[in-house]
Amino acid sequence: MIPRYARPEMTTIWEPATRFRIWYEIEAHACQAMADLGTIPQENAAAVWKADGVEFDVARIDEIEAVTKHDVIAFLTHLAEHIGSEEARFVHQGMTSSDVLDTAFNVQLTRAADILLADMDRLLAALKTRAMEHKDTVRIGRSHGIHAEPTTMGLTFARFYAEMSRNRARLVNAREEIATGALSGAVGTFANIDPRVEEYVCEKLGLAPEPISTQVIPRDRHAMFFATLGVIASSIENVSTEIRHMQRTEVLEAEEFFSAGQKGSSAMPHKRNPVLTENLTGLARLVRSAVTPALENVTLWHERDISHSSVERGIAPDATVHLDFALNRLAGVVEKLVIYPETMLANLHKFKGLVMSQRVLLALTQAGVSREDAYRLVQRNAMKVWEEGRDFKEELLADEEVTAALSPAEIEEKFDLGYHTKNVDTIFKRVFG
Repeated sequence: MIPRYARPEMTTIWEPATRFRIWYEIEAHACQAMADLGTIPQENAAAVWKADGVEFDVARIDEIEAVTKHDVIAFLTHLAEHIGSEEARFVHQGMTSSDVLDTAFNVQLTRAADILLADMDRLLAALKTRAMEHKDTVRIGRSHGIHAEPTTMGLTFARFYAEMSRNRARLVNAREEIATGALSGAVGTFANIDPRVEEYVCEKLGLAPEPISTQVIPRDRHAMFFATLGVIASSIENVSTEIRHMQRTEVLEAEEFFSAGQKGSSAMPHKRNPVLTENLTGLARLVRSAVTPALENVTLWHERDISHSSVERGIAPDATVHLDFALNRLAGVVEKLVIYPETMLANLHKFKGLVMSQRVLLALTQAGVSREDAYRLVQRNAMKVWEEGRDFKEELLADEEVTAALSPAEIEEKFDLGYHTKNVDTIFKRVFG
């Protein structure tokens, strides 16, 4: 991650000082649990808590690790420097490094998930506001990038709202799945530590005890977590791509807010580029890049190897920091998005009624014309609009085969825009309740 695409609240979670603080809490709570069970003296547990207000020296821990080549041992050595070697005698009793590393890692991921959920709430609120604002703002719907039939801008926002709502539910589930801790010893058998210690520590940290761990918490949980982040990133790109298309000069139905003093190009002063949504497309790729490594981390040798460790040290900060930034950026884009209803109508009418072809097709079949013949009649007149710039309704009214089946009034009625928006309220009730 780089500061350009990072927000302080999320980056703080991944700072060494935060990590060491969580490690300390795990060790201190474990000592307290063991003291309460009578495994170690109460005075030793109390001595560990004397370091509660200590700010651990990251540089000192790094200095020790340079010698020990082991991060957890370096931390424990530094902790003993604060509370005394005799007082620290029972710290880490019966535990293995992964008990600390994995439990702390999952605390960090759950905290990150809480920030991301708040981010999603902001985005959902923005999408809902714009959906309500433009519920009846008619625009042309497109398939394959080509004019299809009328829809509304509100339905576009509602569609994205529904997608992000599903993503929020997925993230809630992913958070629950990742919120486990393990203090089960070298191969997960609790041979040297009472399972009640794990239960106590997890309760204090807001986690659930991992039902069965080896030396590590199973990595299918983490795979699910990062896969969920990847899906959210894809949805961000989905919204961003729609906005980028709408801002194209030939379309210009909406555009990113362009602030006073903003410049679009170093060479062309007229440019107003969709730079924010283009940036979001790139950030989505970065978040998704964490998914495959997380899936590959599921497979480890026997009770544990460390092939997953270097991967997670990279993907966890990068994916969560980038997604946090992206969700907030997209929310800001949606909140300030400049929308042009007049251009939407102009685009819809650009091909002079052509987008009403299905209504005419259906009317002809209902009037007794075979579907094959009805399609032929409608397409014959539609091609004149495409190729010669004719008016679709006028061509239909001049076609004797069409007027033999449909009266002029019936043809005229097929060009009513309201026909296409009559169920918008029903759709909105489904989405927003």
